[in-house]
Amino acid sequence: MIKVYEYEKCDTCRKALKFLEANEVEYKRIPIVDQPPSATELKKMLGYLKARGGSLKNLFNTSGVQYRELGISERIKGGMTESQAIELLSKNGKLVKRPFVLTGEDGRVGFKPEEWKSLL
Repeated sequence: MIKVYEYEKCDTCRKALKFLEANEVEYKRIPIVDQPPSATELKKMLGYLKARGGSLKNLFNTSGVQYRELGISERIKGGMTESQAIELLSKNGKLVKRPFVLTGEDGRVGFKPEEWKSLL
């Protein structure tokens, strides 16, 4: 079953869930703020992102207030390690790019319908 880490007030998350329902895809909804993805899940997602040309920064909700307040962009540029980033993300769901979706064999962050079609 697909795991969807989402934030109920997020418009993009709502669009993604509607997309899954319209395509009759079963999924498990997980509140990302209350239950952030585990370090293991974040590492898997990072691997999926890197395989498609992504980077550590793609795991972060770069438009979020906490991202700016904590100076994450500068910390990444300054040499934040993957381990440090994973630990930070696993403890603070508001920093994680959402929706955060894992199928067991692949995953996506954010919602782009054309990418999600290939995921399903």
